[in-house]
Amino acid sequence: MPWWAWTWPVVAWVVLLSALLVGLGGPMAAAAGAILIATVFAAVYHAEVVAHRVGEPFGTLVLAIAVTVIEVALIVSVMVAAAGEKAGLARDTVFAAVMIVMNGIVGLCLLWGGARHHEQGFQVQGASAALAVLAALTTLTLVLPNLVASMPGPGFSTSQLVFAGIVSLVLYGAFVFIQTVRHRDYFLPIEAADEDAHAPPPSKRMAAASVGLLLVALVAVVALAKPLTPTLEVVIAWLGLPKAVIGIVIAAIVLLPEVLAALKAAQANRLQTSLNLALGSTLAAIGLTIPAVAAVSIVLGQPLELGLGEKDRLLLALTLFVGVITLGTGRTTVLQGAVHLVIFGAFLFFAVVP
Repeated sequence: MPWWAWTWPVVAWVVLLSALLVGLGGPMAAAAGAILIATVFAAVYHAEVVAHRVGEPFGTLVLAIAVTVIEVALIVSVMVAAAGEKAGLARDTVFAAVMIVMNGIVGLCLLWGGARHHEQGFQVQGASAALAVLAALTTLTLVLPNLVASMPGPGFSTSQLVFAGIVSLVLYGAFVFIQTVRHRDYFLPIEAADEDAHAPPPSKRMAAASVGLLLVALVAVVALAKPLTPTLEVVIAWLGLPKAVIGIVIAAIVLLPEVLAALKAAQANRLQTSLNLALGSTLAAIGLTIPAVAAVSIVLGQPLELGLGEKDRLLLALTLFVGVITLGTGRTTVLQGAVHLVIFGAFLFFAVVP
C-alpha cells in the first residue's frame, strides 16, 4: 500500500479537528481544499483495491458507488448549510456529472485509446443497456420537472419527488441486477487477454484494510466539505462566475480520480473497463443522488429545483444522441473521442459564459 493511501485520510482528520477548534480561513482553507482532493484520491484508491479483489464487473460497481457516496454527501452537506440559496445545487451537480462523464471522461478515453491503439472494441449490449437507463433517468428527473403542472418552476411536488426517487432507485437497481447477475457477460471485456493486464488480486488482509481506510476517507471528505463550502462560494463570487459553477466544481472534485482510472484502462486497451467506470458512475450519480436529495428535501422541508434550463436540456439531448451513435457499433476511434470532447468544451464554456 502506498504511503499516501493511508496518510491523506489521517491528515484530513487532523485538519478537520483543527477546523472545528480554530476554524478555516485564508491559507488554511486552501490547504484544507488540497487535502480534501488528496483524500478523495485515497478513497478511490481503496475502492479500486476492493474492486480488484471482487473482480469485474463488481469492481467498477464498487468504485461507482464509492464516488457517488462522496458526491451525495457533499451535496447534502451544502444543501443543509444554505437551504434556500442551494435549491438547484443537486440538479447542477448531477447534470455536471453526466456531462463530465459522458463527454469529458468518455471523450478522453476514446481519444487516448484510439491514438494508442487506432481502434478499440467493447460490448455493445452493455453500453446500450446503460444508455437506455441513462436516457430514462435524465428525462424523468431533469427534464420532466419543467413540464408538470403541480408546482410552479422547475420542481416536483412532494408526491412527485417520492415517485421520482422510487423510479430512480428501481431503474438503477434493475441496471445493477443486469450488470452483476442476469447478463454479467455484457460487461466483461471482449479481449481474452484482458485479464493478463491486471496485477494479481490483493490479499484478503489488504482488501480488509482498504475497506476500513475507505470508510475513514469517505467520512473525512464529507466532514471537510461543509467548512470549505463558504470559501468556495467566495472564490466563485470573486471570479464573477455563475452559481451553477459550484455544482461543476463539486462534480469535478469527486470524479477527478475516476478520470485517471478510466484513462489508465483505455491506455492498456481495456476500453470495456473504462466504459463500465464511466457509464456506471453516471447512472449511480443520478440513480442514488436523486433519491437522497429528495429525501432530504421532504424531511427537512427544503426547496429543491430539478428541472434543467433550455440550454442544458439541449446539451443533454445532444449528449444522449451522440452517445447512442458513438457506442452503437462496438468499435471506436479518435473521431468519436474528439466529438465528445467538443461537446464537453461547449458545456464548460456556456456554463462560465451563459
